Amino acid sequence: MSAANLTSRSTQLRITWTLFATQSLFSATMIASFTLLPILSAQFGGSDSVAGIPNTLIMLGRALIAYPIGALMDKHGRRLGLTIGYALAALGGLLSAYSIGLSSFMILSAGSMLAGMGRGVTEQARFVAGDARTGAERASAIGLIVLAGTVGAVGGPLMVEPTRAFMSQFGYWADAGPFAAMVGLNLLAMVMVFALLRPDPLAIARELENRSNGGVKKPMQPARPISEIFAGSLVRIAIAAMVIGQLVMTLIMVITPLYMHHHNHGAGPISWVIMAHTLGMFGLSTFTSKLIERFGRINMINGGAGVLALSAIMTPISSNVWALGVALFLLGLGWNFCFIAGSSLLADALAPNERGKAQGANEMMVALASGVGSAGTGVVFAQGGMAVVSAIGLGFALLLMAATVWVTRRTADVAVGVGD
Repeated sequence: MSAANLTSRSTQLRITWTLFATQSLFSATMIASFTLLPILSAQFGGSDSVAGIPNTLIMLGRALIAYPIGALMDKHGRRLGLTIGYALAALGGLLSAYSIGLSSFMILSAGSMLAGMGRGVTEQARFVAGDARTGAERASAIGLIVLAGTVGAVGGPLMVEPTRAFMSQFGYWADAGPFAAMVGLNLLAMVMVFALLRPDPLAIARELENRSNGGVKKPMQPARPISEIFAGSLVRIAIAAMVIGQLVMTLIMVITPLYMHHHNHGAGPISWVIMAHTLGMFGLSTFTSKLIERFGRINMINGGAGVLALSAIMTPISSNVWALGVALFLLGLGWNFCFIAGSSLLADALAPNERGKAQGANEMMVALASGVGSAGTGVVFAQGGMAVVSAIGLGFALLLMAATVWVTRRTADVAVGVGD
């Protein structure tokens, strides 16, 4: 394929919308399965105490696969890596569906871990979309893939009852329905990626890199060691934005339903607050991208940290549904700012042949932050209530704000020859 066709607008749009469609399918199936997973875990495991283990294994699988698959994508291309990811998710759904007939907690857990590994791969789809765009448009492409989470948030819960009814109609276990959908839709996503992600976004990224050098095609330099990559201040602030944003969001979001339950709110009000949170996380992603293009990556990370801090202050003040809805919406929006701006900044700071492993390492840390936040928030809440949970979130948000100010000043000093 010629260089012109390699980076043509039609090619870029096809790749971006393919990734949006496949990520939407994946997100919907994962959220649909989450609806039943704790219930089935408690039933098969014989105790409520094991209900969270499969979800923990999802996070573990996500963390374990992220760096190896990123390194593989640097060597063999993004299409192969994402194809493997959707295949793993489909296999996880198959095992989970099979576990229902056997009432097997072990098989359900194995399926959950494979699904988590699939998530660890497909979470990198936003970076793959960024590979096909220049720096100026990269935030928009990344934001569009994050927006795909909205499809999952809406479509996932709506899939549960129809898929259960479908399985019952043919004499199968009703609860296998969402997991059967996970198999079918992820296989469809796998085929779409393999067929339509051509040319490979890695090849496009290399061509765009050549154009940034004035059209002179230079030999690809060896990828830097991961330790050298992570020594850069821009890389560090990009990763800090995503990791801290994920940690603060998880700390407060996970415990909010229990906090509301303690204040005598039922399932309806709780679901509305979580819906507001989900809207903040995903619904305004294209707007976030425009703000990033206007104000810059680091400024938007700083703004995201500020919004997270505001949410942390608001959350424990009132147990009113509307107040919590606003606080949780802001929590999702602050995460969105940090996530998209951090992803864009990280991609900007890396050469095409080192993005996969560095972004994979970042995804591993984000998954671990999510796991720590999810596991730790209950302990903190039990000891100190929502005020202490929010205070910890506020502390991390303020730390991120301080880090962005430091990086901004250091970058300005270096630009005028003052810093080190």
